[in-house]
Amino acid sequence: MSVTTVGAERTIKTGLLRGIAGRCPNCGRGKLFAGYLKVAKTCSHCGHATGEYRADDGPAYFTILLIGHLVIAPLLAFQFILTWSAEMILATTLPTLAILTLMLLRVAKGGVVGVLWATRANATQ
Repeated sequence: MSVTTVGAERTIKTGLLRGIAGRCPNCGRGKLFAGYLKVAKTCSHCGHATGEYRADDGPAYFTILLIGHLVIAPLLAFQFILTWSAEMILATTLPTLAILTLMLLRVAKGGVVGVLWATRANATQ
């Protein structure tokens, strides 16, 4: 049982932008997350049941896809990859990849929840 949409109609763009910002996709003011990746059960501002949207493996998939295309693929084009030792490459890239992955995972989960809200993907309504 959720509160009606506050403001304009449900569009994917609105849901995606609000989710990426970590805000309730329904009102855009309340916090979407109760922890690092835990979605709050209800919005503190409008009372919308944000906990009904199950993102499952979508955010992890999109994070891997983005990191792979934006970091790994261009990295292979640089000539230093051929001259550096494996230890040097791992020492520089692994921490960078870990930090980027942890930063993008929350953004991706917010975006997926926002799109689920926009498409009314929770079957309880």
